[in-house]
Amino acid sequence: MLAELRLENYAVIDNVVIEFAPGLNLLTGETGAGKSILIDALGLLLGEKASSDVIRTGADRAVVAAVFESDGAAARSIEAILETNGLDGENGSLILRREIASGGKGRVFINNQPATVAVLKQIAPHLAIIHAQNESLANFDASARQELLDAYAGIELKDVTSAFAHWKQVRARIAELEQDEQDRVRLLDLWNFQSREIEEARLRLADGLNGPQEDEQLEAEKRVLANAEKIYGAAINAFDLLYEGNASTSSSLRAAQKHVEELVRYEPKFQEALSALESARISVEDVGATLRDYAGGIQASPERLAEIEERLAVLDRLKRKYGPTLQQTIAFGEDARRKLSEMENKDQVLIDLRALLSLAAEAYSKAARIISRKRTDAARKLEKLVAAEINDLAMRAKFHIAVEEDDEARWTASGINQVVYLISTNAGETVRPLEEIASGGELSRVMLALKASVEAGTNPAGNLAAKKKSAASQRTLVFDEIDTGIGGRAAEAVGKKLKTLSKGNQVLCVTHLPQIATFADHHYVIEKRESAGRAKTTVRQITGEERTEEVARMLSGAKLTETSRKHAEQMIRANG
Repeated sequence: MLAELRLENYAVIDNVVIEFAPGLNLLTGETGAGKSILIDALGLLLGEKASSDVIRTGADRAVVAAVFESDGAAARSIEAILETNGLDGENGSLILRREIASGGKGRVFINNQPATVAVLKQIAPHLAIIHAQNESLANFDASARQELLDAYAGIELKDVTSAFAHWKQVRARIAELEQDEQDRVRLLDLWNFQSREIEEARLRLADGLNGPQEDEQLEAEKRVLANAEKIYGAAINAFDLLYEGNASTSSSLRAAQKHVEELVRYEPKFQEALSALESARISVEDVGATLRDYAGGIQASPERLAEIEERLAVLDRLKRKYGPTLQQTIAFGEDARRKLSEMENKDQVLIDLRALLSLAAEAYSKAARIISRKRTDAARKLEKLVAAEINDLAMRAKFHIAVEEDDEARWTASGINQVVYLISTNAGETVRPLEEIASGGELSRVMLALKASVEAGTNPAGNLAAKKKSAASQRTLVFDEIDTGIGGRAAEAVGKKLKTLSKGNQVLCVTHLPQIATFADHHYVIEKRESAGRAKTTVRQITGEERTEEVARMLSGAKLTETSRKHAEQMIRANG
């Protein structure tokens, strides 16, 4: 749920803080006052593209911030996304801030930690969804239509996606083998060269699971050989200081040990100190012996150094071509050998692959048809709900969801279906695709009916999840001017539908219509005034007489009358 929205130096807004609440939050104001600016600003916090054009004249940056509160599954999903991206949660609260700089650059903060727009996009579906009339039509493509039905049906696509990937991979291998002869000869030469070049290099992997690779071992040996004189000197000097020299650490410890032995004869409490000296002397002598042996094994060998450098050059060249690691280079060679084997045994391999393709297609078709049946069943139930919702919105309409099955040429990772929403808004007319509806007002109401049906959470099993939601687990649904092109009885029906939808979700709605405004649980007025020669937009919550005045203004325009005030009072009382 959106608890607070803060804007600073954004468009015509100087500094505004708005506190929202559960239920139906309605935003009204004169045309041009900046109502949709708030929705656009909220969109930035959901990951939409930013532009420096929104920065208020004279300011060097614009800031948009919000506080969301969440609980239950939404909170857990958000916590998981934050953890994956190395960000800390705030026990159900989420603080988002986005800064847009004049140079076009900007910064994103989540819970006061630097983040990215990509993370905002990941968490956005768990926070709010913005529905605007024009966007609804523009975004209502084949994919969106199917996703809407899948969301209602609670469909999981993991199995069908995996089956599609396997089928597609096998089909690609067959296509590769069936290329024309010229391409086949060219590829054979290439794979043969690549395989031979990698094989002749006799690359070696690590001895153990986590051991160093051949190139890492050679680099280590190269460092020693290239600095043999320095390494020998360091080891011998350390050995002399610890063990060999007259004033070595070992000699000093032995002398100190003798004195402490004498001391122990008279004061037994120093026995522990004597044991510590003995332990230290043994450790020092062990280190000295190790250094001596290491120094004795160091041999400067220009020949070996040249050999290593030549080998490393070969490995680097192969890694640049086939790597970037030795393991990946070896895997590349194995893949080239596999392709060669397949091509040389092309006929038999094709037979085997076609059999495998048939099995893969069968597995995909089985998974896809299970999904298709679920979509068809869900479509029958959803279309009835949507039709009832549409007719509640003062429209006499027929609504149908067609779930069509595609042939193999149009298989996708999401299944074999094309989902089409069909409607007839006039008696006697045949149903036609929703996106072809000419009337903006009709489209607004249909989209509202669709969203209301799906967002209410009535799944095919008949569980009314929305009724079980608490205020803390609500999601924020934003409707920007969906009342365009409607009025009268249709406007009142839209208001009732928004009110119903707000019982299971927090709803924010920008409206021009008094019939809708009277249903508000929380009413905000956006006003633009001129101060010191500059336009400035403010937002404030109104109640009581102020709210009556605003609804009356929406009814009668700039000049308020007693009649419009009384009418506003009656409407608020009836719909409150």
